[in-house]
Parts: sequence; C-alpha cells; structure tokens
Amino acid sequence: MDTQNKDKLYYTIGEVAGMFDVNVSLIRYWENQFSILKPKKNKKGNRLFTPKDIDNLHLIYHLVKERKLTLEGAKLKLKENKEDTFQNFEVVKKLKNIKTMLLEIRDSI
Repeated sequence: MDTQNKDKLYYTIGEVAGMFDVNVSLIRYWENQFSILKPKKNKKGNRLFTPKDIDNLHLIYHLVKERKLTLEGAKLKLKENKEDTFQNFEVVKKLKNIKTMLLEIRDSI
C-alpha cells in the first residue's frame, strides 16, 4: 500500500483503490461484504473514506490478499476477535517496516 497523506480528512474511492492497487469495484464490493466499512457519502453519492476506513480496508486487504483468507473466513476472523486480529496486523506491519529499513541499511553499506 502506498503511504497516505495524514493531513487529509477524506479520500475518494479512486484514491483508496490507488493506495491498495485494486479496482474501484473491489472496494465497493468489500463495502457491501464487511460491516466495518461505512464510508460517508456526499450529496452526489460519492464515497468519502476517512483514515479509520482506510485502516479497516488495510486490515481487510491483509486478511484477504496477503493471508489468503476467503471473504467468509475474513468476516469470521473480524467477528470473533477484531481487536486481536488488528493487533496481529499491526505487528506484521511494523515487522515489514523494520525489514524495509534493514534492507535499505544493507544496500547503503
């Protein structure tokens, strides 16, 4: 996932799809499948995603695309213990950042 601008309050569905390198239709589909995704809609009906929505999408992306769970498996995982799942996801994310940093250090030596 690309880094996001932390100052922004809302992201369009196109920006969100670009962050995860997926189609806009997949984001819409996940919105229908997962109750934790509730983007706001403006008067025109355009979806506006908050940073919290982005975090939830990142968690769903991790479960479905990286851990290769089915949608039902991901839903069950989030339903059973969302906090534990989110904490595990945060640990994996931090470890990936450490790995990237170590590889950069190795390449600079």
